[in-house]
Amino acid sequence: MQFNSIHFLIFFPIIVLLYFNLKHKYRWILLLLGSYYFYMSWKPEYIILIMISTLIDYIAGLRMSSASKKAVKKAYLVLSLSVNLGLLFAFKYFNFFSEEARQFLAQFSFQFNPLTLQVLLPIGISFYTFQTLSYTIDVYRGKIRPERHLGIFAVYVSYFPQLVAGPIERAKNLLPQFYEKHSFDYTRIVRGLQLMLWGFFKKIVIADNLALFVNHVYGDVGGFNGLQLILATVFFGFQIYCDFSGYSDIAIGAAQVMGFRLMDNFKRPYSAVSIRDFWKRWHISLTSWFKDYFYIPLGGNKVSVPRWYVNILLVFLVSGLWHGANWTFLVWGGLHGFFLVFALVTKGIRERFVQKTGLVKVPFVHHMVRVVVTFSLVTFGWIFFRAESISQAWYIVTHLFSDWSLVGITLGQGVFDFWVAIFAIVFLEIVHLMQSHQGMRQFMSEKPAWMRWAVIYFIILAIILFGEFGRHEFIYFQF
Repeated sequence: MQFNSIHFLIFFPIIVLLYFNLKHKYRWILLLLGSYYFYMSWKPEYIILIMISTLIDYIAGLRMSSASKKAVKKAYLVLSLSVNLGLLFAFKYFNFFSEEARQFLAQFSFQFNPLTLQVLLPIGISFYTFQTLSYTIDVYRGKIRPERHLGIFAVYVSYFPQLVAGPIERAKNLLPQFYEKHSFDYTRIVRGLQLMLWGFFKKIVIADNLALFVNHVYGDVGGFNGLQLILATVFFGFQIYCDFSGYSDIAIGAAQVMGFRLMDNFKRPYSAVSIRDFWKRWHISLTSWFKDYFYIPLGGNKVSVPRWYVNILLVFLVSGLWHGANWTFLVWGGLHGFFLVFALVTKGIRERFVQKTGLVKVPFVHHMVRVVVTFSLVTFGWIFFRAESISQAWYIVTHLFSDWSLVGITLGQGVFDFWVAIFAIVFLEIVHLMQSHQGMRQFMSEKPAWMRWAVIYFIILAIILFGEFGRHEFIYFQF
């Protein structure tokens, strides 16, 4: 079930009404059944994968807690890691590595037909796998106690607002909330609905309209000049931001309606002044997951400098692979790792350059230069993220500065549609500027009632008039 569907617009109010009319002790049953139905509306049989992960990690958590020997605890942790990552590998990466092995061996004249699995990738498998793994790792480390209520643990794994595209919640934050009694709070519900509305605006009006341009250009890159390729890539940068952050806003808002608090996943990432700052603002739940469960166990920055750089590169390569079984994602992750390492290596040189050029004396200009450079690097990386293959990405990179003619600047779409896309991006950036350093929920809550309702009516009207209702899936569903 997709958020941007009639199905969800019927499903969600029903769940909310039932939730507040049920006794607290029965609400977990409703959330579990609702979450399973939400997931099964896509492909019913794949709910078995969630159930397997749930049962294995529930048992592993209990056994690790009761075990007196570290070896036993480690054995159950390995069991959890093996089952969850094994399922993830089988459904997401097996065919990719089989084909790569075939091509590699073919270089040595060794021919074989690799085994391939003719299965669809389960939506959200990377998200709920990481969420449940964080639970077992935290239990193993002694940071949390195991959840003894199987039903509530199952809700934690499958909670429908953030099941298929995050935020990737931690057990210490989300699990205790299922024991809290959430009452009907008009103010909280309105604020949650406002955030959901903003998420729908970002998805339907901005992301899905931009998708028309991006898909047209990236579907035939050879038919467009350098300026058009650059513009399409910039459009994709805003498309993927509005698509993914729109999903997060809807998820966080839907949870807030019922009284649950999910972590913020985005904080104006295109205002970042460095790649490091960008990753503090973009997909925060995944960034923090990799930091806590991969980067720090590797040694983080508490190792020799060369090893530190290797750790950074490894984390970003794995992060790229997490997004998909394609060399384009590996290159994208590797690029961001390289950007970070390069920034560390050249830190002294850049600081001296700023001093000598006098940029340090004009903070605003210095700040804007850093924002523009960071945005340019991030946008360059998006080429590999969006491209279908390395060869297509390389074609785009090598043709970015060829023929900057303004002919066909609307990227093969209508002039009206083009300006709708431009003004949508401008409106988004105006809102970001007004938000400053606070989130949408806080921003809206601090404004007078007349202003809040004026914004709400404007957004609703914009969705009706300019929304692209082609039922575009959320981009991160494929991960």
